[in-house]
Amino acid sequence: MRVNTLKRALVAFALALPGAAIASVVAAPAAHADGCYTWQRNLYQGRSGDDVRQLQIRVAGWAGYRDIVENDGIYGPKTTAAVKRFQSAYGIRADGIAGPQTYAKLYEIQDNDCTPRHFSYSELDNGCGIGGWSGGPLSADRTKANAVRTMWKLEALRKGLGDKPLYVNGGFRSTSCNRQVGGVSDSQHLYGNAADVTSRTSSLCQIARSARNNGFSGIYGPGYPNHGTHVHVDSRRENNDDRSSNTTSWSAPSCGVGAG
Repeated sequence: MRVNTLKRALVAFALALPGAAIASVVAAPAAHADGCYTWQRNLYQGRSGDDVRQLQIRVAGWAGYRDIVENDGIYGPKTTAAVKRFQSAYGIRADGIAGPQTYAKLYEIQDNDCTPRHFSYSELDNGCGIGGWSGGPLSADRTKANAVRTMWKLEALRKGLGDKPLYVNGGFRSTSCNRQVGGVSDSQHLYGNAADVTSRTSSLCQIARSARNNGFSGIYGPGYPNHGTHVHVDSRRENNDDRSSNTTSWSAPSCGVGAG
């Protein structure tokens, strides 16, 4: 634990140094902040690269009402706005620039397997009790990557609901599992893009309403058939293999949540 803390401090120090000093520090072997990913430079609008893409995965849940953060590796206005919301939520100066304080918070809430601290692969990979990410329309690696992004959105939803536990009742399903449970043929659960959630401290309507701000383009809850015991959230707009990828579909009539 002390070694990990020291490494994080070194990375923060390197990022805080100006100009040439930064170049000389980051030219040395990377001091990893944790077992998942370490940022080596400040990021802001106009920058691009895999480090931006990694950041976008973690701020996807701070997209704002009816919006999403594309995972395209380009630090544009949407990414800037999402970073500002993340910073504000965690008490960091909301300037839209990802630097030492923003990274330190991300390291704090990130586990070594790249999942946010309040959600796990096992929660999202529980279809029919089988386990594994294969058997769907996408490769296992891509399905698993989709699940990571889903978890980071759930982490933002959880934070917005007062940082109280959210419980995942359903995540990825293989094609055979989806048929077994009677899921629709194009269910987002097949892609790792969906989760069914409940809470003991927030009503289902509170979850459905709040989820509109967390990058979810599919939301189904109370008042929608067979969704009276949980809220379904998904990222269909980001699923390029889905014909409805550019649509938003919200339906929780009992909560006043619709497509408008």
